[in-house]
Amino acid sequence: MFAEVARVVKGKGIASAIIANAENSAGGSGITEAIGDEIFAAGADVITLGDHVWSQKGTDGYLAHERRVARPANLPDACPGAAYVTVQTPVSPITVVSLLGRVFMQPAECPFLTADRVLSKLPGNCGPVFVEIHAEATSEKIALGRYLDGRVAAVAGTHTHVPTNDAAILPKGTAYITDLGMTGPIDSVIGRELAPVLRKFTTGMPSKFDVASGPAKLQGAIVDIERATGRAKSIEPFIWRESEPGKLEPR
Repeated sequence: MFAEVARVVKGKGIASAIIANAENSAGGSGITEAIGDEIFAAGADVITLGDHVWSQKGTDGYLAHERRVARPANLPDACPGAAYVTVQTPVSPITVVSLLGRVFMQPAECPFLTADRVLSKLPGNCGPVFVEIHAEATSEKIALGRYLDGRVAAVAGTHTHVPTNDAAILPKGTAYITDLGMTGPIDSVIGRELAPVLRKFTTGMPSKFDVASGPAKLQGAIVDIERATGRAKSIEPFIWRESEPGKLEPR
């Protein structure tokens, strides 16, 4: 499905680069080298991760040599992988930074101070900077967007799997959305099979939450950046359903 939508987006001249969060690509938790290679082959230019970054065996070795994957920058410096990724697009370089939130999440360094540190290290020719904040709390995501307004091209939230209706250009020119949504099965509870999730909620009994099957959807946003200033001109959330190939719908 990702390959099809990548062809649609790039084929229409909409995007010069595609950034894909693959945090849950390996059966719902983390990523493997084979899956990462498949996502790149399908059209992604940069992959970001999240709190399940080390959930799959061998990911540390994969990130040690694959420099197009951005692991969360506010993990300890000793962790393998790139704290930020810069790639060349047909228009210009772009730089992608991934951060973990701390509210209701596993321990990590401060995403605000980490963003300051990463931005201070970036060379002048790194192009527009895109920041992904993988976090549970909407307040933390909104606060980071405001904190970085005017300093980066875009701040986009991930993790909760449900798209938010607050896409906007912030006052100083940064594109922002609290959550991009999910790539996964339509008939599901945030990607998981219905029956075990409902059993857990109705009985409190432990259940194994397998990934659901059936037609899928891809959600995200298209950000248009002004080349001369690096500021965002627009941000347009979209949804693409597998049952309607080739059709990008505004959210």
